[in-house]
Amino acid sequence: MIEEKGSFRDPAGKIFYKENRVLRKITREGLKRIKFLNENDIIAKSIEKKLLINTIEYKFWNENKINPESLIFEHSKIPFISYPYEWSFSQLKAAAIHHLDFHLFLLELNATLIDSSAFNIQFIGSKPIFIDLLSLKKYEEGEYWTGHKQFCENFLNPLLLRSKKGINFNNWFKGNLEGISTSDLNQILSFFDKLSYNIFIQVYLLNKLEERSKLKKNLNVNKKLKNKFPKKSFISMLKQLRNFIYSLSPKKSFSYWDSYSDVNTYKKNEEITKIQCVENFCKKYKFKTIADLGCNDGFYSALALKNRCDYVVGFDYDLNSIEKAFQKSIREKLNFLPLYFDASNPSSNIGWNEKERKGFKDRAEFSGIIALAFEHHLAIAKNIPLEQVVEWLMNLAPRGLIEFVPKHDITINKMLELKGDIFPNYNEDNFRKVISQKGKILSTTKISESGRIIYEYER
Repeated sequence: MIEEKGSFRDPAGKIFYKENRVLRKITREGLKRIKFLNENDIIAKSIEKKLLINTIEYKFWNENKINPESLIFEHSKIPFISYPYEWSFSQLKAAAIHHLDFHLFLLELNATLIDSSAFNIQFIGSKPIFIDLLSLKKYEEGEYWTGHKQFCENFLNPLLLRSKKGINFNNWFKGNLEGISTSDLNQILSFFDKLSYNIFIQVYLLNKLEERSKLKKNLNVNKKLKNKFPKKSFISMLKQLRNFIYSLSPKKSFSYWDSYSDVNTYKKNEEITKIQCVENFCKKYKFKTIADLGCNDGFYSALALKNRCDYVVGFDYDLNSIEKAFQKSIREKLNFLPLYFDASNPSSNIGWNEKERKGFKDRAEFSGIIALAFEHHLAIAKNIPLEQVVEWLMNLAPRGLIEFVPKHDITINKMLELKGDIFPNYNEDNFRKVISQKGKILSTTKISESGRIIYEYER
């Protein structure tokens, strides 16, 4: 079995992978927690409500007694693990609401969540799901919300940053896995922002309490709070926070790619040729998981699903496009997960010992890729040598479609106006050469008068 390096923080259990299966081994520390969940049928009820990932328990017996070291659960495998800093505003909002809905549901069953990490939520297509079984425990009457601070840093604060200030949270969150601190957000929000009741309570007052706790001397961490927090108040707090988050929307921002599907440079007949090329490719291989690099609003991702592909993960640098793609996935109920992605600076291995959160390459286990009108954004706009771009793309999957855009194409002409032609090796001959060295060219399809060509490769 291969241990999941990111599960080291939880003394109650560890995640392992075996033959494409996801297993959770429960330690003695977690046995009491699991016993409570089983006795009250909480796991089954949570799965039935589609709040918790599908989970099966295995019991291995030793001398007629359950061996705590051998209590194992199997979870359904998520098609592609993603992280909060790769989500759009609407995705993080959906994850926050799912987390609160789950917490409210658990409180009805006399259970609660021990933390509020956004990393405990994953997406299957457009649907969020909670994955950390050991975050569930018995609710103790009068206890406070121990995950309140973490919920604000992981969910609320990033949403407020975009909603109130129009600042994207993604790279900030990627630079700090704890999320966005309340003290940082408090300094950014204006006086008028803080007139909102929820912002005043969840940001301004919470920051004041944090500052006051830092100034206290001889703090006895073992001293219990005299005033208990009634369950009714706990539920009311979660509901009010849910309603507030539900009301939030991203501050409007303009993007060049907002209307790309409607204003791209392809003529009608060229677009039809391109569509047919993608359709034939997907029908031929029936990919289990395919990556759509530069997915924009998800048009070709949806096309892949209609042509025998099971699951599509879309990647795009433009967050407005990811928002549109996510709404398309919801509206059409697609097995399509769009994610924010800067190919010139992709997610890397980060966290403790650089193994806590996996980088893009370590998660990229695709059976196929489509990279349409994509390579020139790296080779020309980002000055990455064409050879490296093609090799990188081919390493992502054994088969794929890569569209080559020639220098005299109008799109590249606009790019070259700003920096000049400093790309002597950017040409089709070199493009073909790199593919042939790494694998083989199975077919080519010319799709535009300017000379755009889609290459089908096999690694």
